[in-house]
Parts: sequence; structure tokens; C-alpha cells
Amino acid sequence: MKLDHIVVYASNLPESADFYDRVLGAIGFRKTRDWVWANDDGFAVDLRAARSDTPYDRYGAGLNHFGFTAPSRAAFDQTIRALNAHETPVPDTQKIDGTLCLFLPDPDGLRIEITWEPDGASLE
Repeated sequence: MKLDHIVVYASNLPESADFYDRVLGAIGFRKTRDWVWANDDGFAVDLRAARSDTPYDRYGAGLNHFGFTAPSRAAFDQTIRALNAHETPVPDTQKIDGTLCLFLPDPDGLRIEITWEPDGASLE
């Protein structure tokens, strides 16, 4: 089986939709309908309005972040350029055991991770 989709609840749907449109567009997702983006593998991110005022807690039960691996250093760098071109705040990249990591927090604090692992590097 393969992972098909994730659902992300947002406290401010329009603000979060703008963020996800910019970030997911920069890594090859396309908008398939209101609040849903999918990639060529059929994996989808479905954004919905939160039904509770409980804020996201990075260390609480539930999803901490979700990550994507760039196929090359050039693709990783191009993603950063695309995000900058769309005026998306891009934090400094981190280097963890040789792997370059970029953590992009959405408006509620849920992070999207984009990595590039050179030969011999691994986050495992």
C-alpha cells in the first residue's frame, strides 16, 4: 500500500490555503479542487477548516510534521528559489547527519520538511 493523502485542519483556511498553494506548488503539486493539491504520484494534501480552537501542539499527540525528499541538490535549491520568488518566508536550512533540511511552518505551526540526502547521508 502507498500513502494516498493527508488532511490538515487550519484555523484560518484562506491564509493556510495561500501558504500551501505556494509551498506545494514549489515542489510539484497542482491544485485539483478547492483546498486540495496532488502530485504526479497521486498523493494529495487536503486542507480543511478547523472545528476547534485548540491550537497545534508540535509535541502533542498527532502529526508533528510531514516531509518530502528532493531528488537532487539542484531540485532542493530550485525549491528554495521558487519559495523566495513567491515571497514565502524561508528559514535557514539545517544540516542533520549530512542531510540538508528545510522546515517550513504553516500559519498554525505545522511544519513541512523538505530534505536532500547526498550519497551516504540518511535521517534514519
